[in-house]
Order: sequence, then structure tokens, then C-alpha cells
Amino acid sequence: MKEALGYYAYRILSGLFGLLPEPAMRRAGEAVGWVASFLARGRFRMAMRHQLRVQGPAVDARAAARRVFVNYGRYWAETFWMRPRRHDAVVARTTIDGIEHLHAARDSGRGVVLALPHLGNWEAAGLRATAERARVLAVAEELGNERIVQWFVKMRNMMEIDVVIARKGTRVTRELLERLSAGGVIALLCDRDLSGRGIPVTLFGEETTLPAGPISLAERTGAIVLPVGTYFAPGAGHAFEVHPPLEIPDLPDQAERVRVGTQRLADLVEVIVRKAPEQWHLVVPNWPSDREAAS
Repeated sequence: MKEALGYYAYRILSGLFGLLPEPAMRRAGEAVGWVASFLARGRFRMAMRHQLRVQGPAVDARAAARRVFVNYGRYWAETFWMRPRRHDAVVARTTIDGIEHLHAARDSGRGVVLALPHLGNWEAAGLRATAERARVLAVAEELGNERIVQWFVKMRNMMEIDVVIARKGTRVTRELLERLSAGGVIALLCDRDLSGRGIPVTLFGEETTLPAGPISLAERTGAIVLPVGTYFAPGAGHAFEVHPPLEIPDLPDQAERVRVGTQRLADLVEVIVRKAPEQWHLVVPNWPSDREAAS
């Protein structure tokens, strides 16, 4: 029953937001996010911690965290609002800096790993990637509610993103390797280590771990790693920034290549996030000290 209620809540929200014109949808989502910032107190405190890390002690952490929730509300509103008939209009309102890096990597035949933080609306980038003949395969988290998982798969397919679910016992890595070996494109969120078995790095001045996937897959296949920032435009639309290829160091030990490469990616995550820190939808523990503070 609980699974069914959660699923139908998503369906109802999708129906309601889908009826709205874009400006009303965006403002409604931002308003819902603002209200949620007063209700989700634990996550709000975590957003404050992260904003202090990114912007330093001089920032008004409470106001910055409030804007994080406002932007997160916009992300969800756009997710619920998206329909195939709106694809062309959404793509027309996107801009890409560094498009030449994507085109060169796509045309190399080596495969491409797009490494993205949880920033802006990263899924909207899937539409523009397809328009640039670089349709992506992404990994979706197993949520424990099969109906909602399938809804997310359908939604991401509607954004022209292919999806593989990270289920226990599934061959996720094999599917990603196959896509890269065929010269295709995969997109991996790279700023949260969900497994807890990631690579130790320093991120925003504090030690944590990040997933090995982006660098490890590229190191195994020879694929090109492109760090990408995905930002909300001030009004309607999105601005994407493709950074130059990340250089994986030429070291004799594979584990060391992955470690140093992942630290280089962490350094670029800092650059990408600092461009619009209040669009970083990180409201859960991401450093060991976060988990201690939340306990």
C-alpha cells in the first residue's frame, strides 16, 4: 500500500505540474521548495553545512540553504512538467559553453564519460546531448519502490536518456563498458559515493570519498572524461558547461591512476559547484563529519 501511495503521489504531481505553463510551473516549484526548507529541518541543516564548505564562513548559510531548496523545488517541478511535446522548446532554451569538447570526444570513437555533480537540472542536459548526437546512458539508483523506479526510468527515457538500474546482482558495469567500447556516451553523477567504497579525496577542504566509476571506466576503456556543469538560467532555460577532457595520469599502477584521476575530478567538481553553489542539490551527508553531526 505504501509503495502504491508513493507512486500515485508522483503521478498526481506530474499531472498537476504538467498542466501549467512554464513560468507558472517554475515559480510553483520554487515556492514548494521554499516551504519544504522549513519542514525538512535535518536536510536544511545539512544544506547549511555544505554551503559553508563551498562559500566560506562569511556566507549567510541559512539564506543560502533556503535558495538550495528553492532550486531543488524547481528541479522537481521541471521533472514533473516534462512532456515529449516540450522537447524542442526546452532544447531551444539551452546554451552550451565548450561544445567543441563534446563534439571532439563524440567523434573520436573512444567513448565519452560525462561526469556531473548534482547541480541545476542535470537530466535536462540529456535532451541537448541527444540533439548533439551524443545520447547518453545513465545509472539510476535503486529506490526500493519498483513502481517509482519504473516511473523514473520512463521519465528519463522521455528526456532521451537511456537508463540502467543499479540493482543488487545486476551487471551495471558491463552495460556501461559495452556502451563505451562501442564509442558511445555515458553520464555519471560524481559528487556522492553511495556505495561507501569509493576513492578517498579532498573535496572543499575536507576528506571524503567519491565514486571510482568515471575514472575507472575511462581508464579501462580509453574513453574521454568530460566534467560538465549543468546550471539553471536566471529565468526559463538551462546553461551547460563542458570542460576540457580530464587527463588521467600516466602512472605505472592502475589503482594510483584511478586515485589521482579521481582527485583531479574532485578539484573540477569544486570549480563547477562554486560557479552556482546554491544550485547544488546536496542536502544529505557527504563527508564523515556530516554523519557524525547528523547522529
